[in-house]
Amino acid sequence: FFLSGTDEHGQKVEQSAANKKVSPQEFVDTVSVAFRELLDLLNISHDQFIRTTDPTHKAAVQHLWKTL
Repeated sequence: FFLSGTDEHGQKVEQSAANKKVSPQEFVDTVSVAFRELLDLLNISHDQFIRTTDPTHKAAVQHLWKTL
C-alpha cells in the first residue's frame, strides 16, 4: 500500500503564494498537479494521493485528535 501526496499548509506555502500573488489554495492546487505529473513521468504509482486540504483528510485528522 503506497500513499503519496502533498502537505498544503504552513508558512512556506503562505509565503510562496504571496510571492506569486495568488491565494494559498490556488498555489497548492498548482503544486499538487505538478507533483502528480512528476509521479507519472517517473512511472511511480500510488494507491492513494492525499492532499492535506482534502475534506476527507481533514475529517480523518479531526477524528484522530478527538479519539486521542
